[in-house]
Amino acid sequence: MVFWVFGYGSLVWNPGFEYDEKILGFIKDYRRVFDLACIDHRGTPQHPARTCTLEKSQETICWGVAYCVRGGPEKERLAMEYLERRECEYDSKTLVDFYREGEPSQPALTGVIVFTSTPDKVSNKYYLGPAPLEEMARQIATAVGPCGNNRDYLFKLEKAMFDIEINLGFNLGLCLTGHEDDYIIELANEVRKELGTAEKGILKERKLVGSSSRMPLTKSHIPTLQLGLRPEAVAMDS
Repeated sequence: MVFWVFGYGSLVWNPGFEYDEKILGFIKDYRRVFDLACIDHRGTPQHPARTCTLEKSQETICWGVAYCVRGGPEKERLAMEYLERRECEYDSKTLVDFYREGEPSQPALTGVIVFTSTPDKVSNKYYLGPAPLEEMARQIATAVGPCGNNRDYLFKLEKAMFDIEINLGFNLGLCLTGHEDDYIIELANEVRKELGTAEKGILKERKLVGSSSRMPLTKSHIPTLQLGLRPEAVAMDS
């Protein structure tokens, strides 16, 4: 058995497991949203962090990295056990097609595993749901857990998306745009405003049109999750 897994969050810059090959690319009809609670990496049960999950969205793409694990049942078992511990907030594993830059109509890989979460607070106790941009930014700016600050997770993801664009442009000799996620950039800049550093460290200025329309207009309450920490999952995220 050989398996591929798609990373779209911290797995992009910190896979944390032994893999044999990685490919930059994207999956279709999904987008990132910061609607999932994290209570043992970058947040606590009393003040959960917000980390990204995937939301079904037609005619959209999500960039990330596909990792291949091969080398026998034991190696594959260890990698999957690690991933299941690390991705404990995600309650589903979905199989998707994976595409490479320049080949948008033909999948480079099929049956790639991606960890996803059910967008329902009853079915998935870690699901927070959407919130206004400013509220999410305040939560991300202040949440802290065993692995560090919630804001660093967001900033590293922002940089990872920028690096994907740079790497693909260098490798293909092209000037590529659009691989970094407007939603991530907008949220990261709002967090910088919360931190009072809006003019510092911005990777790329961009005029964002309409991206805030995906947020509800009413303010939602940030819940305190009555959950115990998972010791085996602590310190796996970076």
